[in-house]
Amino acid sequence: MIDPAASGNRYLDRELSALAFNARVLAQAQDASVPLFERLRFLCISSGNLDEFFEIRVAGLQQQLRLHDDLNDAVASQLEAQLAAIRGSAEKLVADQYLCLRTDLLPQLRATGIDLVTEQDWRADELAWLTNHFEQEIEPALSPIALDPARPFPRVQNKSLNFAVRLAGQGAFGRDVGLAIVQAPRSLPRILALPKSSDRHHQRYAMLSSVMATFAGSLFPGLELLSCHAFRLTRNSDLFIDEEEADDLRHALEGELAQRRYGAAVRLEVEEDCPPEIVAQLADEFALGDSEIYRVPEPVNLHRLSALYSLAERPDLKFRPFIQGNQELPERGDDFFARLRHGDVLLHHPYQSFAPVLELLNAAARDSQVLAIKQTLYRTGNESAVVEALLAAARAGKDVTAVIELRARFDEEANIELSSRLQDAGAHVLYGVVGFKTHAKMCMVVRRETDGIRRYCHLGTGNYHPGTARSYSDYGLLTADAGIGQDVHQIFLQLTSLARAPQLQHLLQAPFTLHVSLLAKIEREISHARAGRLAHIVAKMNSLVEPTIIDALYAASQAGVQIDLIVRGICCLRPQVPGLSENIRVRSLVGRFLEHSRITRFANNGEEEIWCSSADWMDRNFFRRIEVAFPIFDPVLRARLLEDLTLALRDNCNAWIMDSDGHYRHLQPLDQPPHDVQAKLLAIYAASGG
Repeated sequence: MIDPAASGNRYLDRELSALAFNARVLAQAQDASVPLFERLRFLCISSGNLDEFFEIRVAGLQQQLRLHDDLNDAVASQLEAQLAAIRGSAEKLVADQYLCLRTDLLPQLRATGIDLVTEQDWRADELAWLTNHFEQEIEPALSPIALDPARPFPRVQNKSLNFAVRLAGQGAFGRDVGLAIVQAPRSLPRILALPKSSDRHHQRYAMLSSVMATFAGSLFPGLELLSCHAFRLTRNSDLFIDEEEADDLRHALEGELAQRRYGAAVRLEVEEDCPPEIVAQLADEFALGDSEIYRVPEPVNLHRLSALYSLAERPDLKFRPFIQGNQELPERGDDFFARLRHGDVLLHHPYQSFAPVLELLNAAARDSQVLAIKQTLYRTGNESAVVEALLAAARAGKDVTAVIELRARFDEEANIELSSRLQDAGAHVLYGVVGFKTHAKMCMVVRRETDGIRRYCHLGTGNYHPGTARSYSDYGLLTADAGIGQDVHQIFLQLTSLARAPQLQHLLQAPFTLHVSLLAKIEREISHARAGRLAHIVAKMNSLVEPTIIDALYAASQAGVQIDLIVRGICCLRPQVPGLSENIRVRSLVGRFLEHSRITRFANNGEEEIWCSSADWMDRNFFRRIEVAFPIFDPVLRARLLEDLTLALRDNCNAWIMDSDGHYRHLQPLDQPPHDVQAKLLAIYAASGG
C-alpha cells in the first residue's frame, strides 16, 4: 500500500507517464476494430512521439547527467535510475511496435492487396525497374564515403537514414577499404510504388532502405560488398537561446536552428543483424553507451511508413469521412458582427467547422468599419488560411498586430517565415515576451460602430491551424462581450508595450493569476464539501504535472470533494490512494481525434463555473508561458459543455482508467451498451458522422 505521508510516493514519474501514453496510442494500432490504414497511422504516430520524447526529454536527462560534475551522488544515482527505467519502458514499447507491424499490420495489408516487399520477394520485372530507378533517380543523389584518415566519419543529421557498408579489397589508390558510410538524402521518398501487375487490385511497394541495401555494392566498383546495415541517430533537438543576451531573438533563433540537426547524440538505432564490431564503432563515434543503443528489425524508421497512408488510394481502409457541422453564420461582414452582438458562439472542433474563425478574420479584412486586428500565433501550418486573412487585412490598410511565438517547438522555421510575410505586408510583428512563450490563443477585431468602439474576440483551447482543427478536439469561443473584449485588449497591450496590465475582469492569465485562481477555486470546493454543500470538480486537459495543484487536489479529495480528471497524456497524480486521493478518478481518452481541449468545471454549490483554457496544468504553463483561461457565461453553452464532459466520463470505448501505480486499464463495453464520446459528438454536431 502507498504511504500518503511519504513525499516520494505522492507523484508519479513524468517520463514514464509519457511513455505510458504512447503505449495507449500504440494500442490503437493493435485494435482490430480500427480501420487498417488508421492502425498503421497510429503506429507511425507512436513512433514519431517516441522520437520527440528522446529528442527532448531523454536528451535533457542525459545532459544533466553528463554536463554537471557538481551533481552529488544521490542526484546522479536518481538520474541513472530514471534513465534505466525509461530504457526498460522504451524497449518494451519498441518491441511492441515492431511486433504489431510484422505479425499483424503487414500481413493484413497484404491480404487487402497492399504488399510491402523486401528484396527477396521482388519479381524479375520489379528488380529490373528498381535497378533502373536506382541508377537514374537514387545513385546520382548519393555521396558514399569510405572511411580513412582523409575521409573522417561524416556528420550524421538527426533522424536521417544512413547505412554502414562493410567492404573488402583495395581501392583505386591501393588502400584497403573496410567501412563506408552512405547517407540517404531527405529528398528521396522512403517508399516506392512498384510497377503494377495484371492484378489491378494489388499494389506492391518497396522501402528505400531495402533498395539502397540491395544496390549499395554498385556504389563501390572493384570492391567486395560484405554487408550493409541501416542505422539512425536521434539527437538533442531542444534549442537553447539566452534571450537576455540576444539582441534580436529571431536572428539568434535562426543561428541556433542551423545546429539543431547536429545536437548531442541521444539514441542509436541499428538493424538487429548489424555485426557487434560495427555497432561498437558507431557507438564510439557518437559517444553512446550500450544503454543508448536500440537494435531493431527493418525498417529503422517506423514513422516513414506513414507515406503509405497517402500513397495507396484505399478509402475503404480509413475512417469514414465526415462533413464538419457549420454554425451557418452570415458571410457578410456587418451581418456576421451583428450575429456575435446577439450572443456568444461556441465551436467544438473537429465536429464543427473552423470556418467561422476564418470568417471573423475575412469579414474584418473586408469591413470598412474595422480599425485593427490583433492575433496570437503559435502554430498555423503551411499555407494557412488564417495567415492569408491577416495578410489581406494588412494590405487593405487595417492595423494588424501579430504576436508570433518563434519558439514553438519544431515550428520555429515556419514561424520565422510567417513573420517575414506579415512584416512585408505591413503588419506589426512581435515575438512575445523574453523568458515566456506566448501560448494563449486570442484574436481581437476592433470595429467602429454607431455607439462607439466594439471588440469582437475569439478565444480558443487549440492553435489557429485549420488542419489540426479537423483532427484535434478543441473549443473556440466567439464573443462580443465587452468585459472579455476589454480583458483581451489589456493583455495585448501588455504583450506589445510590456506595461503592467490592470486587474482583469473575467479572464485568468498565466503567469499572473491562473495558478493562484485555480488553487482558490479548489479551496472553495473544499469549503463547500466540509459544509455539506455540493462540491465537484471535473477537469479535462492534456497533462497534469504541477505539484502544488496536485497537492490541492489531494486536499480536496480528503475533504470529500468528488474529482473526475480526464487527462489524455502525462499524469503525475496518483488516484484512488486511501487517505490521499480515494475521491479522485483519472481517465485518459485516446481515439480517432486527438483530445486537446482544456476545460474545468467547478460545481460551486450550484453556482457552477466552467472555464476553457489554452493551458495544461504544468509548471511551464503556469509560470513560464503566457496563457489565458476564459469563462463560459451563456447558460446554454455551459450546459452544452457540461453534457460534453458527461459524455466523456461515460465513454467505455476510448477510455483508459488509471490506477494508483500509474497503470491503465482499457475499458470495454462487454455486457454494457458501447458509449464512444467521439462517435456521439460526430452524430450530434457533424453533418455526417464517421
